[in-house]
Amino acid sequence: MADAPLFERLCLIGSGLIGGSIARAAREKGGIARRVVAQSRRPETLARVRELGFADEVEADPARAVEGADCVILCVPVGAYAGVMERIAPRLSPGCVLSDAGSTKGSVLRDLQPLLPEGVHLVPAHPMAGTEHSGPDAGFATLFEGRYCILTPPEGTDPAAVERIAELWRRCGSSVEFMDAATHDKVVAIVSHLPHLIAFTICGTADDLAEETREAVLKFAASGFRDFTRIAASDVDMWRDIFLNNREALLEMLARFTEDAQALARAVRWGEAGFIEDRIRRGRRIRRGLIERKQA
Repeated sequence: MADAPLFERLCLIGSGLIGGSIARAAREKGGIARRVVAQSRRPETLARVRELGFADEVEADPARAVEGADCVILCVPVGAYAGVMERIAPRLSPGCVLSDAGSTKGSVLRDLQPLLPEGVHLVPAHPMAGTEHSGPDAGFATLFEGRYCILTPPEGTDPAAVERIAELWRRCGSSVEFMDAATHDKVVAIVSHLPHLIAFTICGTADDLAEETREAVLKFAASGFRDFTRIAASDVDMWRDIFLNNREALLEMLARFTEDAQALARAVRWGEAGFIEDRIRRGRRIRRGLIERKQA
């Protein structure tokens, strides 16, 4: 690993799971940033970040936090990007690389590009890693190891800026891939956003059952239902914003899923064992593919 850090001053807007994990990786792995600034709007979060000690500086005002930073990464819910950008844009230094960790990318270009100052380079990113936990205590330095990070730089972005962000994620332990924003949003709609929508719906259905039945559901929950509850325990603000900011791709995948679910329901109703077996085998094949790619 190179002795000189990639960035002199790395500013993380948001100090929860993702921001806290990037800061910890920078602190523990080295070679990422000489100084790390962690920002949060909540006083209790700022106090906890100071206690945990994973940042060199802690700041409440995002505009002050980005001053002098040569890299700024937005680690807040994507619905907050436009408001944050309005505040930080006038304070971004020429040559600064602006990136993010959001799960939607079309909305990132929509909200950030119009306010991007001259000489500031936008390199959107999406680390495909996370847990159901949130807040500054949830982060850990190895969160991104063995995971993909997808970069979606707009056409014409400075190649050197793109490479610096790519190398940041490599040093965090990720494998870097490149996509255009529209392709990214369709891919994550099926592999991430739709599963979360289904999990929230299943848990809502269980919660709507009569009291005595709901208690039995919780008492005798099998592993399949428990897996759904883990997903459904995810951060409220983050997932509200993801659904609203990737609605077109999500609704397209939901429509496809609904058609397939109805087809399987018809097979169950009419006893079409062959159709049912085919769907189960296809599920097993997908699982084997994940295991082979070490993504299970």
